[in-house]
Amino acid sequence: MPQPLEVLPSRPPRLADLDMQSRLTRGEYRAQISALQLKMVELQRRIVRRGMRVLIIVEGVDAAGKGGAIKRLTQHLDPRWLRVHSLSRPSASDAQYLYLRRYIIRLPKAGRITIFDDYSWYGRLLVEHIEKAVTDEEYERARREIVELERWLTDSGFVLIKLWLQVSPDEQVERFHKRASDPLRAWKLTPDDWRTNEMYGSYMKHADAMFKATHTPNAPWLLIPGDDKLYARVAVLQAVEQAVRSHRS
Repeated sequence: MPQPLEVLPSRPPRLADLDMQSRLTRGEYRAQISALQLKMVELQRRIVRRGMRVLIIVEGVDAAGKGGAIKRLTQHLDPRWLRVHSLSRPSASDAQYLYLRRYIIRLPKAGRITIFDDYSWYGRLLVEHIEKAVTDEEYERARREIVELERWLTDSGFVLIKLWLQVSPDEQVERFHKRASDPLRAWKLTPDDWRTNEMYGSYMKHADAMFKATHTPNAPWLLIPGDDKLYARVAVLQAVEQAVRSHRS
């Protein structure tokens, strides 16, 4: 069973600590993913029965396999008790309200699993700041507000799971080229993807700064190496299953 980077509440994780050579064979993957999906089906019954509120934040670089991991995580779950929100950058109407409002109104109800896919409240600490869509002052304020929000959520009984999927820059470019040559997946590639690859170093610096500022005992980050998609998918399911099962509710 793959082991994501160990969660150490006293020490924020770093991208440099990830073992990007982690791999699974196809046979290992099939056996482990099936077992974990069955466990998730069983856990969802517990979540519904106990009225648990589970929030999963899935962040990471472009083409890190976030969508594929979420697909395997939710594949056999009851959709009546599941919500996946794939938000984009804040719109002009969003700007009329507090930054966190559009996330707060989508928090899970009792008995439900909610997933923020790729664009969570951490967008402000990553792409929005990198591309100067927010000021340094807004960036610093968001860091404080996010920590306070997550403390409020966990104090209120939410199960909060924060996952970051990482791929190396060379692997990212290779996946971009595969998307470009595949008519069934070409829609997944945009000009922004190539631009963010050129800014890969800046994204990694921002990510490490984000982990340092927002990795807390009540809401730790878990980093998962994603150069091997099979390994990453199993690691994501394993992390979610362990976090939900160990939560006191």
